[in-house]
Amino acid sequence: MTDISPAHLQVMWNRLLAVVEEQAQTLIRAAFSPIVRECGDISAGIFDARGEMLAQAVTGTPGHINTMAEAVKHLRARFPAETMKPGDIYMTNDPWLASGHLNDFLLMMPVFRQGHVVGYTSCTSHLVDLGGLGMGPEGSDVYDEGLLIPPCKLVDQGTVNTLLMDIVQANSREPIANEGDIYALIACCEAGAARLAAMMNEFDLSDLDRLSHYIIETSRRGTLDAISQVPEGRYINEMTMDGYDVPLTLRATLTVRKDGLHLDFAGTSPCSSKGINVPLNYAAAYSVFAMRCIIGPDIPNNAGSLAPFVVTGPPGCILNAEHPAPVAMRHTLGQMTPDLVLGCLHQALPDLIPAEGASCMYDLPMRHTADAARDGGRRFAIELVHNGGTGARPTSDGLSATAFPSGVFGSQVEIAEAVAPITIWRRELRPDSGGAGQYRGGLGQVIELSSAIDQPFLVFLSVERLENPAAGRQGGRSGAPGRIRVSGRVDDIPGKCELRVDVGERLIFETPGGGGFGNPALRDRAAIQSDVKRGVVTPRAAQALYGVMT
Repeated sequence: MTDISPAHLQVMWNRLLAVVEEQAQTLIRAAFSPIVRECGDISAGIFDARGEMLAQAVTGTPGHINTMAEAVKHLRARFPAETMKPGDIYMTNDPWLASGHLNDFLLMMPVFRQGHVVGYTSCTSHLVDLGGLGMGPEGSDVYDEGLLIPPCKLVDQGTVNTLLMDIVQANSREPIANEGDIYALIACCEAGAARLAAMMNEFDLSDLDRLSHYIIETSRRGTLDAISQVPEGRYINEMTMDGYDVPLTLRATLTVRKDGLHLDFAGTSPCSSKGINVPLNYAAAYSVFAMRCIIGPDIPNNAGSLAPFVVTGPPGCILNAEHPAPVAMRHTLGQMTPDLVLGCLHQALPDLIPAEGASCMYDLPMRHTADAARDGGRRFAIELVHNGGTGARPTSDGLSATAFPSGVFGSQVEIAEAVAPITIWRRELRPDSGGAGQYRGGLGQVIELSSAIDQPFLVFLSVERLENPAAGRQGGRSGAPGRIRVSGRVDDIPGKCELRVDVGERLIFETPGGGGFGNPALRDRAAIQSDVKRGVVTPRAAQALYGVMT
């Protein structure tokens, strides 16, 4: 088809979005690990022959999706298209090329038509264990954190690289789950490639060039139009974070021009000696996501809509960590960058920006202890995902126990207990944790769990907002900070450490609430009474924060 009308191009664009969502669902349905199968910690995308992202699945995290958009270009540069064969699949988990830490595997598969590469499918998902010290912040460099696989060919003309699979399994505490998750990634690429080829057959397309140009240029122009509505200027924001053992500063300068936005992390604290450092690709992924949430949010995410956003940072700052810095828990600070960026945009668009939220996922990576393994105990590794409250919005309350910006669903109690030897005694919303305001911040939650067998377990903690809670905006109050305790122990547990929970002890995990928006005195009385009735706010807090007797 040579002469394609705009209407036909739009139909094909919509079909492409359907194709990529089916691709993502293939990965979720086939995956072994709960963090993929139940929580959706993935990305899936379709790319043109130049490696430009044309469509991404709605299911997925910004950290996976926006890093994937750049990673495909790196793999194409490493493996020229003329050397590829039908059935080839390439992969890497290099944090600086893929998705910021070793546990995320990124795959890319060429799509052929009439003997030529016409596009690519790609996907990313999280593998639960790759050896090393485990999924925690204690590593002193990336070599402590597990197995790093440089760009390589995982599948050669349909034949899986069995040596590579053996190496991955030999370096994991969960070898069967890892093997299953890799095959799920392969199936995801193959499903996307098959559906894309079928679509091209249906529309009689010999290549994707015309459709690609239409998608990218339409999206780029729409994004530039949206940027033109933002007042030009230079906006600076900084946030104090808990850090590993001392507080640290995240600082951003946002320069808005009609032809694009430039975000720079100059002034941000230097890298930590522990694994909370963030490669720039991951920090940029979440920063651009935050800007896209406000600027042209109705425009699909692709190479065209991403192009006007540029993110830089001084090499060696904690948001531009360089090899071989430890980066296992890069999401701890990487997922704080949206609040950092939104603080800049609030100065330009004060009526559109929500308050700060809990933001980073409250992960519980857990596994058996070394002594339990030696004594013939149960070996396991699992990563549970929990979330705090989001910040209140300019016209409505924040969302409780909701993942923003990650978008990852919270781990389900029944699934967690089925795959790991733990008992979850309590999982409930945390009253009074949402910051007061005309609109209230979302609530955090309380999770209480213990070993289900006569065996201790390890937890690798790396969370934020225990010391520096989510701030409100426009007069709204801060949300409640997080808190971590173990029953029977006097002192609270720090937010970043390797924690042993012994038999008979219970881990009590309280996630933070979101900040409030607007003066609390302006909150509707009926809304306050409804909050009290539903247990969101206690009567005492209603009186103290809002002056309302219930």
